[in-house]
Amino acid sequence: MTETTTEPMSRTLEVPGAILTYDVRRNDAGTDPVLFMIASPMGAAGFGTLATHFTDRTVVTYDPRGSERSSRTDGTTQNTIEEHANDLHRLIAAIDAGPVDLFASSGGAVNALALVAEHPEQVRTLVAHEPPLVTVLSDREQALAATRDMYETYQRSGMGAGMAKFIALTSHKGEIPADWLDRPAPDPAAFGLPTEDDGSRDDPLLGQAMGSTPLFEPDFEALRAASTHIVVAAGEDSAGEMANRGAFAVAERLGTAPVIFPSHHGGFLGGEYGWAGEPDAFAVKLREVLAAG
Repeated sequence: MTETTTEPMSRTLEVPGAILTYDVRRNDAGTDPVLFMIASPMGAAGFGTLATHFTDRTVVTYDPRGSERSSRTDGTTQNTIEEHANDLHRLIAAIDAGPVDLFASSGGAVNALALVAEHPEQVRTLVAHEPPLVTVLSDREQALAATRDMYETYQRSGMGAGMAKFIALTSHKGEIPADWLDRPAPDPAAFGLPTEDDGSRDDPLLGQAMGSTPLFEPDFEALRAASTHIVVAAGEDSAGEMANRGAFAVAERLGTAPVIFPSHHGGFLGGEYGWAGEPDAFAVKLREVLAAG
């Protein structure tokens, strides 16, 4: 007897240092692999719209450790890519459905590349959408310095100041200028951000991810040798932005070319988190890429 439900069924999985919450939208009638949709630090809620385009498959989404419903239990405030990759390894094993298809966006794409380098047997096709890796960029040193400055600003001055620099940096098109750090700091109020520091330093993006995700160096030798079919995706409307440039650089290191997807860095969103892309067109492209894999 097959089981189909379009409503997500929430479950938890205890892993070293964290308790992960994940959701399963089950369809046992099809023959396609289970489809994982992940990001980081964005959680499962961001895939609410995209998942509705794949009701013919079992879809799994989750909240990364330290984000939304997934809590850390080890008392630390920093996540590493290795931890995230191991979490995914354990989650795929818990589903026990054989090799999966994996759509991974932003920091999730970085985590997925680390997973595939270690456990290619778990993933049939990986679509890595705009991995924000500054280590692979032609202007690596300027980008690294700007990223560290953003992280240090958050640690020193809090959410508003750090997020203003994040927005300015990630929306900049082209290489990071040599005088980037000499420029006046962006005003948080201009982005509708708080100007006062509330003292918290546990933001999943600025506090937990920025100190590790963009600084990761993938094992390209292992990735090139992997049995997994790796497709690197870049947004049509985000051309020139840091994460988009990261996609092009990763694809080049893998000896491939990026596949252009509709819209921007959040192109699959349908208004989740107050941000909308072109989810209908995005889903069509994703289905096309997965079918080719």
